[in-house]
Amino acid sequence: MKPVVDIRGLTKRFGERIVLRDLDLQVPPGVCFGVLGPNGAGKTTALRAMLGLTPVSDGTIHIFGQPMPAAGRTVRARCGVVPQADNLDPDFTVIENLRVYARYFGLSRIDVESRIQALLGFVELTDRADSPIATLSGGMKRRLTIARALINQPELIILDEPTTGLDPQVRRMIWARLRALREEGRTLLLTTHYMDEAERLCDQLVIVDHGRVLEHGSPRDLIHRHVEPEVLEVRGAAERTAAVLVDIPGARIEQIGDIHYCYTRDARSLLATLEQHRDLTFLHRPSNLEDVFLKLTGHELRD
Repeated sequence: MKPVVDIRGLTKRFGERIVLRDLDLQVPPGVCFGVLGPNGAGKTTALRAMLGLTPVSDGTIHIFGQPMPAAGRTVRARCGVVPQADNLDPDFTVIENLRVYARYFGLSRIDVESRIQALLGFVELTDRADSPIATLSGGMKRRLTIARALINQPELIILDEPTTGLDPQVRRMIWARLRALREEGRTLLLTTHYMDEAERLCDQLVIVDHGRVLEHGSPRDLIHRHVEPEVLEVRGAAERTAAVLVDIPGARIEQIGDIHYCYTRDARSLLATLEQHRDLTFLHRPSNLEDVFLKLTGHELRD
């Protein structure tokens, strides 16, 4: 089965700065595919290059088997895009934003009116159809932006950090809608800084840093491949915590700030030790995608 997105050797330079370095990326049809990476890793540049909005320095991009940017108009007509920042028209109401956007695809108002009503229901904004954009909450604006991206019934939906800054209730509602789209057979391409979001939604993902793909696989496979199954987060005075943990067999320990992360395949002896030291607090949990991400990309802050 041919990939919906097929990127080979993608390189992008801005002067002497290389943002993408020989990037390869293949997105199969009908999956939610994640692109994860720290700030500045090249994620948004790659998405813009895919859509023909940023010229590339080297490499090839094919979407639906068609070359980009040569087939840009045809390809974009089959895509829906949810950008990082909501760019709704503040002069129009909710329903007017959808009607105007539909015209960019040559869709007549008569043809899309029933589709608009269905989309408003899909994102639970039916009762706000005539509301000005300024009266919407951040979560409502995000849901409307997702509805707008679906107006042309896209086969590929590109979502650039779709839930950043939203409260847990809105995030979970959006997750449910994205899962429904995937179940319909749509292909989703998602960037996010929320590892729990990627772990819940993505069938496959890549971790990118410094413009290169570091790893590829399902969330479960990556966790199994790179980190031990159990983690204890231990808090306490740094010297005291280090002294307690120094002789623990079979544990890999990393310190970030005032927390020691103890990765192990069998936490029983470590738990028994920590129970004897009441001055230390700890959290015992299964390893997750965030542990993998930090192991591969490092702990330093990025701009």
